Parts: sequence; structure tokens; C-alpha cells
Amino acid sequence: MNDPCDPTRLIGRTKDLAFIRSHLSGLAGTSLLLSGTAGVGKTALLEEAAAHLRQEGARVLWLKGAQFETDIGYSGLNLLLLPLQDSFDRLDPVHRDALRVAVGLGAGPPPSRLLISTAVLLLLRAVAEDTPLCLVVDDLPWLDRATISVLGFVARRLVGSRVGFLAAFRTGADGFFESSGLTEYRLHPLDEASSAALLAQRYPGMSPAARRSVAAQARGNPLALVELPAALDADQRESRAPVPAVLPLGERLQELFAARVRELPVATRKLLLIAALDGTGDLTTVEAVAGRSSLLDLEPAERARLVLISGVPRRLEFRHPLISSAVVARASAGFRRGAHRALADVLTDQPERRAWHLGEATVTPDETVAVQLQRAARLRLARGDALGAVTALTRAAELSPAAADASRRLAEAAYIGADSGGELEHSSRLLAGARSIDPGGPQPLHAAATSAFLLLNGEGDIDTAHRLLTGAIEAGDHDWDAGDDALVEALFTLATLSWYSGDAQKWQPLLRALDRLTPQPPELLRLCVETFADPARTGAEALPGVRALLADLGSDPTLVIRAGTCAVYPDLLAGLRAESYRLVEQGRAGTAPVRRHVAALIHLALDLYGVGRWDEAVRLADEGLALCEEHGYRFFSGKFQYVRALVAAARGDAETAAEMTERIARWAVPRGAHGIRALADHARALSALGGSDAEAAYRHACALSAPGNLAPYLPQALWAMLDLVEAAVSTGREAEAAAHARAVRESAAAELAPRLELLVLACEALTTPGEEALAVFDHALSLPEPESRPFEVARVRLLYGERLRGLRATRQAREHLLQALRAFQQLGAEPWAERARAALRASGHTLPAASGPESLTAQELEIATLAATGLTNKQIAERLYLSHRTIGTHLYQLYRKLDINSRTALRDALAPLDRENA
Repeated sequence: MNDPCDPTRLIGRTKDLAFIRSHLSGLAGTSLLLSGTAGVGKTALLEEAAAHLRQEGARVLWLKGAQFETDIGYSGLNLLLLPLQDSFDRLDPVHRDALRVAVGLGAGPPPSRLLISTAVLLLLRAVAEDTPLCLVVDDLPWLDRATISVLGFVARRLVGSRVGFLAAFRTGADGFFESSGLTEYRLHPLDEASSAALLAQRYPGMSPAARRSVAAQARGNPLALVELPAALDADQRESRAPVPAVLPLGERLQELFAARVRELPVATRKLLLIAALDGTGDLTTVEAVAGRSSLLDLEPAERARLVLISGVPRRLEFRHPLISSAVVARASAGFRRGAHRALADVLTDQPERRAWHLGEATVTPDETVAVQLQRAARLRLARGDALGAVTALTRAAELSPAAADASRRLAEAAYIGADSGGELEHSSRLLAGARSIDPGGPQPLHAAATSAFLLLNGEGDIDTAHRLLTGAIEAGDHDWDAGDDALVEALFTLATLSWYSGDAQKWQPLLRALDRLTPQPPELLRLCVETFADPARTGAEALPGVRALLADLGSDPTLVIRAGTCAVYPDLLAGLRAESYRLVEQGRAGTAPVRRHVAALIHLALDLYGVGRWDEAVRLADEGLALCEEHGYRFFSGKFQYVRALVAAARGDAETAAEMTERIARWAVPRGAHGIRALADHARALSALGGSDAEAAYRHACALSAPGNLAPYLPQALWAMLDLVEAAVSTGREAEAAAHARAVRESAAAELAPRLELLVLACEALTTPGEEALAVFDHALSLPEPESRPFEVARVRLLYGERLRGLRATRQAREHLLQALRAFQQLGAEPWAERARAALRASGHTLPAASGPESLTAQELEIATLAATGLTNKQIAERLYLSHRTIGTHLYQLYRKLDINSRTALRDALAPLDRENA
């Protein structure tokens, strides 16, 4: 009896099968990706590997990508997990319910991608406790994007389980699957000997000459070796007639399949077309369309080895993706439309798939179908599938009988593409299409919001974008209904424009709109305005609402980002750090909308700067800048440049600080984006203070907010209050300093966040004469968790120490100055550290010479540690998102501090620190 797992059954693949079996041996939490060109034999190897695993006692879950199902989120996951649905109850209720919703077995709000991925991983691990389990996935890139994301998450987290993962994809078509860290095995064409052996086995009557001709043209591709001779007649196979020139793999091989499909009976071709367009492989659907008895008509396709039909579960699989493509290509347009309509008629319980088939079946305008496509788009967007939503809305617009409806739907598609999908150029084309469809009609709000967004991101200016959007909102027929999604999205966009303007007047239309919304403004919109417009005056009242929002955040990307907007000025970004990191990871994997990825990076970079994790903040800022460059998000770049400028300013890198602030101003000033320009003013003031140029610092701080007037509707002025007061005191402008200290004290800034209260008290202490200031300094430094803002706390300690030294309280002065010095050194804030050293020396304190690993800044220590492992400057630069020249400069400086002159001495020089941390 033949062994079904005998590797000799696959000619020329003994070594390949041995590698796969060895890698998956025991299913000890391993993953393997099999890649190769079309027809090279990936599916055959998967089948052999699966048969071997079953023989070894493992359970195999098989999933095959369907070309015509890629637009339906989680359709692949549904097929994969259907055999395990009885095990869903082994999960806790949260993960169980999320999984049931995702695969269409339950109802409820759309769960997050992370929650679904975790649920799948937990389910697989639980099932594998009973029997080793392996996921075998063929045609990975043809799965829907949501399923691909989940599989990528699972495949990288199998260590320690009894679950294996084996997947195949065509070379160059791995799509959105995140394969980093997974083993990939490239399947090569057969060698000459194996090609000849395969031809001899399959076509023993073929002449050697004909075999050589076929082998030369097949180029070792097993599919071509097996299939190409089928096109030859008897004379050609026996060399009585020349073998025709066969076109290379790709389109010409597909044409060969089309010829084979053409030979099938009409009834067979109809069934194959239904199966190809359905894309799930489920024979139940084919039966529902054509009737159970008609499945007998599939026998000719089985005999021709075009399809494989299995009994349990009852499935139909095309033996190669090109076969299903050929089936569709061979069908007439009318034939395809009929099949789509027949599928729509039986998919009444699956609105997304039904709407797609109806859209493909319909050729004339049909409002009923357009409405169903619009609903399907909303479902896709709720699942996080922005691009699928755009596709559905675009088709809905094409089928809309009324020009106004078509324009509205196309405008909504443009807005989703720009706001979520990162498709700015495509959104611009969609928007142009929306305008051309109904040029005389009122502009849809989605169109106005998209126009404003594109203007802001392009060469337009804030005034024009703001005027355009405000006009559309005022003229809309929404009746100020707070439940009108288009109106609410337009108001969020208007809030963004107003913040960028830095102009109090620009906020007034939005504030009036909030008053007119009925029955009341949405809570999230209200909180955003109160904390982002003029938080020094209105933000404190919104704090309970913001904290409640953060406590029950969920995982909706849009909600996470808008909650982050509310959290920026109250310093509550740490409350959504985990959610922001999750969005960043999903963005890196290609499963989160680009704009949400970018916004999460901004919030993380600001958060990490505030808590003193500057190196990480810089890396995230550089990642954000690269994304902005890649996707054309110019208007986001200024915030990342701001973080880079702040770190550079604090560390005394005046050149980088100047470069970043110049880039901010160069974009902001011509566009009237004074809110962004204010960020540059803040960073410039900080850089000047660090460089002991108090006059320049005062000038830059005043450009942001005039002394004695905490600029309204310019919340960036909150972060620069101490810079202005310190610069004013240092330049002898005592009255101006006192006026500004009084202004910030009279605002609600101190109630908004502990950091701002610290700065308010520091301003008051600086402007309080003599010993009376000491109690204010003590109050500032007694605030809860002062070390959570290390740079600001160290600055206050430095100012306190300097005041104490002036009052000849030397011992107390040294205490605060030493604490400030240590904090500045840990941050790498060298100009401020030197200022603390100077004050200590002036107090008579002798400082030890700076040498040894303790003298290194945090960034220098990180570079030194990496260099000690043998990494090159270029490798370190790539890891830290710095230039290799910057790495070289840091190494030169730290060599001097460690009193060494080469890389080889680094490990010994760092040894004392290793022993201390042991």
C-alpha cells in the first residue's frame, strides 16, 4: 500500500519536504512561510505537509485565499474557525463575544483588531492543549486584509504552544502580511533531472524530443510541466509534428487554462463561475444557487483536474488560482452579472457580500442597490476597513440615479480616504468627481471637509480652508442635528483648522455651531473643543469627562486619536499610551489607517518627551516624519519637528533645533498656520535659554504670547510660560515678568495639570522677591509625582538653587542644584547641566572630574552599549533613527569621557556599570 505521505510522490521535492517536516516537527509553536512563483508547487507541498501532520496525530485547519473575497473583512477567519466554533466557549466572555462578532456568528459593536487577534490566539492555544494543531494557509495574499492581520499577529506569538503555522504565497505577492521575524522558505523550480522525471511519469507516451521541448519552455515549473502537454495533440506529443512555441508563465499560461475551461460543458462552466465569484469554496452556496442535483455537472471539471471537491467539509477548490481567473475571464459580461445576481439572492443573511454581488450585477442606476452598498460601506468602516468602505461608496455613487446622491456618496468616499485611509491623491480625484457630477448643487459637507483637508495639506492657506468649510456648514440642510454624521465630522475638521490658525476669531463659528446643535453636542466633540481650543480657561471643567472617556476608551482608532486630542494639554496622554502603541504597531503592520498611525505617533512623542524618555520620543518623531513624507501628510510634519526641536534645544544641539524650527516656520507662515508657528517660537525660546541668550529667548517667547497676557485660543502658550518669565527676569524686565506670572496665576492653568501648576508656581516664585519666594518654590516641588516631569522639575530645582545661593543658604542650594544636575545629566540636557555645575562651583562645591560610564548621557550610554556589541555606526544609526555622522560624533565624545580611544575598549570601560546593575 502506498504511503500517502511518501515524499517521492512529489518528484524533486524530497529536500523541501524534509525541511518543512523538520521545521514543524512537534508543532512546538513554530511558523513557516513558503514562497515561490506561480505553479512552482506550493499547494502540493502544503497538501503533503498537511497529510504528514495528520498522520502524526495533529489536527489541521486548512484555509485557502479567495481572489473574489478580499473585500469582505474576516471572511477568511470565518472559514478557518468554523470547525472550532464549538470551542469558542472555552474563552472568557470578552474574547468569545468579540470572536463571534468578527466571524459573523454574533451581534454587537465591532471589536478591535487587537482583541480579535488575541481571541484567536487564545482559542488556538486552548484547542491545541487537547491535540496539536497546525494552520495551513494557501494563497495567503488573497485573503481579506483583516484576516491577514490576525494571522500575522498569531504567527508571531506561537512560542510555547502546540500550534504550528504553515502558509504559502506567491513571490512578490505577500501583500499586507507582516512577515518580519518569521522563517521564510523559498521554493525553487525543479532541476532538469526532476523535470524530465516528472514528464516521464505523467506522459510516458511522449517522445523524448517533445519532452525536451516542453521542459525547456516550462523552465522547471511543475504546473507548466504537468499542464502544458495537455494542449498538444497526439502528433505533437509523438514528435510527428513540431511542438508549438508555448508562451511563458503568466498571462499565457492563464490562456492555456482558458482553453481548458472552454472545453467544458456549459452547465459546468456556470457552476464554476458561481464558485469562482463566490470565492469561499463552500459548496453549500453553490447548491443554494444551482440546486443540489446540479452538482453532478461538476464532474467534468474534476476529471479535467481543474477543481478538487471534498466531502467533509463539503468544499470546492480550484487547483490553481489561474483556473478561477480563467473561468471568470471566459464568461461573458451578461453571464457574470447573472451569476452575481444569483449569489446575491441566496446571501440574504450576509449584507456586505450581498451588496457587493448586487453592485456587480447591476448595470443601470438603482437607488436600492446604492443604499445597500452605502450600508455595506458603513459596516466595513466600523470594522476598520477604510479602503473597503471607499470602494463600496464609489460603486454606490456609480449606481445612484440622482446626481445629488451620487455626489454625496462620492464625497463621503473622498472624506474617508483622506481622513482614515491615507489616500490623499485618490481622495482628490474622488472629490473632483463628486463636484463634476452635480456642479450646480449644494456642496456636500463631506466634500467641504475633504476640500479643507486637502487645502491644508497642500499649497492652500488656513483662511481659505476655514472660510470654505464654515460656509458649507452654515449653508447645510442638516437642521443642526447632532446625529448627522457628516455635520459632526465637518465640525471636527473645523476644530483642527481653528487650532492650526492660532486665531481666537477662527474658533467662533465652531463655538456658535456647538450652541446650535440639537438636542446637544456630542460629548466627544464638546470635550475636544473645551480642552483643545482655550484650555487655560475652559479645560479644567472638562477634566471629569476626559478622565471618564479614558477609563472606558475601547479600541476604535478614531476614538483613541480624538481622546488623545482631549488629553494633550491636561497632560493625560499616559492614560492612552497602551492604545496609542497598539495603533502604531498596527500601522507598521499595515492594518491601521495611515492617518491614525501618524496621529498616535504624535501623541506618543509628546507624551514621552514630557516624561523624559527623549531618545524614544525622537525615534517616534523620526518615524512620523518619514510617514508624512511617504504619504504626503505635510501638515502633520510640524508637530514631529517640534518634538525634535524641543529635545535638541534641551540638549544643546542648536543646529538641529534651528533646522527643525525653520522647517516649521517655512511651512506655517505662508499658510497662516500661526498655531503651528507658535510651536517653533516655543522651541526657539527654549534653545536660546539653554544657550544663555536670554534676550533672544524673551523675543521668541513674546512672539508666542505677549507679557501679561496668556494668549487666548493659543494653548501652546501654556508650555512656554516659564520660558517667558525666566527670560524677562534674566534681562531685567521685572514688570513684564510679574505681569505674566500674574496672568498665568489668574487663569485656570494650574487646575488643568500638575505640570502646569508646577510652571505657574515657578513663575510666581521667580517674580517674588527675597525669601518670600522660598515658600513658593517649596510648594511647587511638593506637588504630587513631581518626577513624572523630570526636565521641568529639574529646571525648578535649578532656579530654586540659584535663588538660595543668592540668599547665602549654601547648603540648601547645593542640595537642589545637585538634584537638578543629576536629572539634567540623565536626560542629556548638557547646557542646563553646565548651568547647574556653574552654580555649584559658585557655591564652593567641588565637582569630581567627569569620567567613567556614570558621566555618559542616556543617549551616549545607549550608543556605547550598542557599539560594544559590535554593531557598526550605520547599524546603530538605523536602530536609533539617527544619521551615522551623529553616531560618530557621539562616539568621539564618549571616548573622551571614558578615556579610551577605540571601540575594542568599550566593553571593559562599561564593565563597572554592568557590575553596579547586576
